[in-house]
Amino acid sequence: MKRLALVITIVLLATLNVTAQQHQPNTSAITVYHDFRPATVYLTSGRKTSIPLANIFLKNGALLYMSNDNIMEADMSTLLRVEFEDRTYIRIDSMLCYQVDSVGNDALFCTKVIDINAYKQSRANSANITNLDLTSLTSTSSSLSYNTIEATDKSELQFPVVNVYYYRLNDKFVRVHERHLKRTLTKEKRQIMESVMNMPGFTWTNEKYLMMILEKIQ
Repeated sequence: MKRLALVITIVLLATLNVTAQQHQPNTSAITVYHDFRPATVYLTSGRKTSIPLANIFLKNGALLYMSNDNIMEADMSTLLRVEFEDRTYIRIDSMLCYQVDSVGNDALFCTKVIDINAYKQSRANSANITNLDLTSLTSTSSSLSYNTIEATDKSELQFPVVNVYYYRLNDKFVRVHERHLKRTLTKEKRQIMESVMNMPGFTWTNEKYLMMILEKIQ
């Protein structure tokens, strides 16, 4: 388990409002939920455990939980799925993802993460926030260092968030993007995928088109 600086709670958690901003490209949140809440965790060992206060880290899709007064990051390799009251998340790679929709046994999954590169660019272009150190977000360390925030309005502290998608295809998980899918699909199914990609308005973040691909490659 990795300990996160408690100053995260002091500086940022009071400003979280991710529920109201799920459809927005930016958020002041660093967690999926506004507050830490109960969750049931299913482990690779076959055991399950109840956590009174849990959340999901937008840095990397990892499970966070409160232990005494400390925010801890779970060892993701030990998790199978996490059930919150409103939604169930399963571990894909090292991130917790929820199911968007399904076609038979195949399905589309999504997780939301902070776009670090976009954040760095916006930070470089902003004179309002000069001492917010998110360097560790790009490293393997899970400690965050928050220094002085000079912005007078905390609403100015915005993180760009992107959706990362996965397909479950024949009980295997594949990142939803042309490069990854081409390695998995047959030539015929790649052509089907490309026919959808050529439709007006197609993007790799439009769930309508992603489900269309999933349906057509069955």
